[in-house]
Amino acid sequence: MANERPILLVEDNPDDEALTLRAFGKNKIANPVVVARDGVEALDYLFGTGSHVGRDTSVMPAVILLDLKLPRIDGLEVLRRIRAGEATSLLPVVVLTTSKEQQDISEAYRLGANSYIRKPVDFERFIQAVGQLGVYWLSLNEPATGV
Repeated sequence: MANERPILLVEDNPDDEALTLRAFGKNKIANPVVVARDGVEALDYLFGTGSHVGRDTSVMPAVILLDLKLPRIDGLEVLRRIRAGEATSLLPVVVLTTSKEQQDISEAYRLGANSYIRKPVDFERFIQAVGQLGVYWLSLNEPATGV
């Protein structure tokens, strides 16, 4: 499933970050992973601002895994800004969160999420879910041209 484009993991919980990275390894997902620990850091990475000034913004993530409950700027606002940006509007965004609130699910899709997945609590199920995400978004999915 190797692909030179990175995965952007937007996750503020260190335990969930470690589990996700471990699940990538167990599923042999070789893409580089960029971790943003809050909404500001995610947007800085995508738009080459703040701590990511000078980043080559022609290299965009193959997929963004976005938590909703983030410090500074929440995940729904990050999604809103991704969809509003010309260079980022077509990037695949998978909401990967613990929230099962119907309002969050509806709003994420209304704002343009490509998928909404609740994090499984069980680690084996989580490894399986991440593997399926990897196969689909990194191998099977055909991205929009220019993304």
